[in-house]
Amino acid sequence: MSRTIIITGCSTGFGHSAALRFARRGDRVYATMRGVDAKNHEKAEALREMAAAEELDLRVLEMDVTSNASVNAAAQTVLSESGAPDVVINNAGQMYVGIAEAYTSEEFARQMDVNVLGIHRVSRAFLPAMRQRGSGLFINVSSVAGRFGAPFFAVYNASKWAVEGYSLGSRGELASSGVDVVVVEPGPFSTELFPQAPAPADVDGVAAGYPAGLHEAFEGMGAAFEEMFAGDEVDTDPETVVDSFENLVDMEAGTRPFRTVVGFDFGVVRPMYEFAAGNQAELMTAMGMAEVTKLAAGE
Repeated sequence: MSRTIIITGCSTGFGHSAALRFARRGDRVYATMRGVDAKNHEKAEALREMAAAEELDLRVLEMDVTSNASVNAAAQTVLSESGAPDVVINNAGQMYVGIAEAYTSEEFARQMDVNVLGIHRVSRAFLPAMRQRGSGLFINVSSVAGRFGAPFFAVYNASKWAVEGYSLGSRGELASSGVDVVVVEPGPFSTELFPQAPAPADVDGVAAGYPAGLHEAFEGMGAAFEEMFAGDEVDTDPETVVDSFENLVDMEAGTRPFRTVVGFDFGVVRPMYEFAAGNQAELMTAMGMAEVTKLAAGE
């Protein structure tokens, strides 16, 4: 069965690979990215050329997830051409890595704007049509970093913890409407996300006040990631994440797990879920919302 699938952040990484994967299997794909006529013009044209050469129903569309006007304009194009989408993959994101104090409040806000508010904007743009139809799937790309905290990742951690909370709350609210919300939590993968992480604006002014050992730890972390990506002990192939997207799309509504961990979880995330199993239902009962839990479970 052919589906209409919206994917954000398709200039590189998971989004680019997912757009081609779904289009090649016969789905109609709207591959969105910002700057299709500017920064990402060459990448947009390359996707269009591949789609034309392979006769794929892949449509490259401008969408800046930090702009209400841009998101709404893209949504209007999709809805007018194809109606309510079957799947929305909220993949667009950035990673800020560095000493938290060295990031300005404006930079912190930018991280949250892309990674969290971007998901909210896109969801709001498509939810009315999907709720009216009574079906649909949102796959929100989180991270294993949304389940723990680590030095140098504080700003990024905060954004991905927010994605987790937003997605879990939305899942309960939408359960009775037939619209499913899930998260995929990739570990470290060989994409442009980490190499392109912006350095803090105030790094020179702030970092000097921290001990040399901390800076050495930061350099050591970078070297460890490079070694991981170069080796074969850990699966860092981005296609593994796309596999998880495909598996979730193909599952029947009401059977999808809320969280899917993909790749290396540093040995902490999967055991955490085993430990916490059942806690969400207990929380909802304690808050007087047991019925929401039943709806989310399809009862």
